[in-house]
Amino acid sequence: MNSEKDFIAKSLTATIENGSSEWSAPSNIALVKYWGKKQHQIPANPSISFTLRDCKTITKLNFAKRENDGNFSFDLLFEGKPKEDFKPKIQKFLERIEAYCPYLKEYHFTIDTENTFPHSSGIASSASGMAALSMNIMSLEKALNPSMSEDYFYRKASFLARLGSGSACRSVKGSVVVWGNHAGIEGSSDLFGVEFTSEIHRNFSNYQDTILLVDKGEKQVSSTVGHDLMHNHPFAEQRFGQAHQNLSAIKSILGNGDLEAFIKIVESEALTLHAMMMTSMPYFILMKPNTLEIINAIWKFRNDTKIPVCFTLDAGANVHVLYPENVRESVLQFIKGELLGYCQNGQYICDRIGTGAINI
Repeated sequence: MNSEKDFIAKSLTATIENGSSEWSAPSNIALVKYWGKKQHQIPANPSISFTLRDCKTITKLNFAKRENDGNFSFDLLFEGKPKEDFKPKIQKFLERIEAYCPYLKEYHFTIDTENTFPHSSGIASSASGMAALSMNIMSLEKALNPSMSEDYFYRKASFLARLGSGSACRSVKGSVVVWGNHAGIEGSSDLFGVEFTSEIHRNFSNYQDTILLVDKGEKQVSSTVGHDLMHNHPFAEQRFGQAHQNLSAIKSILGNGDLEAFIKIVESEALTLHAMMMTSMPYFILMKPNTLEIINAIWKFRNDTKIPVCFTLDAGANVHVLYPENVRESVLQFIKGELLGYCQNGQYICDRIGTGAINI
């Protein structure tokens, strides 16, 4: 499956009048970041992420057959209540995927969605939200095409999720997921995320991610705008090359369990992502003063204690604190004692590596 054409729905032999499905899909945190994209949500460089377990979106989809009038028909509920301001994003998503899911206009959909993390917490819900919706759409397609293989089901779900939000394709299946063509990762693709199948060292099993909510306000520059600014960026080509090198390196590290080398790449990737923002035209800064306070405190704590804790950042001010499970108590003590003062209202979320979307 190396072409978009492979994902056009065929063999829809069954007839379904109505029904429902429900899926949860998690957020994910990239270790090697993607920043910059080509047309149709194709990444300018490959990325690799840890799938989270508890920060997730739960979406229920009810569908009922209707007369195809040439329009999409759907109601959107967030936590059980109508949410009109989310509708344009869903409309755009359905328009993008219609070529691959031609049955969509034959149904009226009720999409009921909720997040396990606080809305506007500064945690990107687009990845988990688009992944959860894509899983439900594929449940309908699977009902229309009962002979569909499980492999195709998950690949197409990831493919569809990508068209809603690039990083959503990494929230479908697997604990560690690669998205983007990379010579060293067999089966990797720009079209969908693939499960990292090489053996992962026990140092990384049940890896912890404590998310420090530094700023819950809306970002002054959206990720979409930020990605677009890579088109004429003076350092773009060097950055894309660096991401390929770092992905090769982290592939080895995940196998050999070298936590020191892991920390260097993960923190360097986080700072490089923000360096790209600061050196684009127009330039912008998404980190806040408290982001830097936390980073410096983590460096001092790691230096003083030799505990292998590190940070990474998304395209925002919040800090993901990553560490092995066997140092959890010491790190949480440090976070509660020294870092919560830098969080908005002292808010933080404890999470860990998960496995992907779950059918409820």
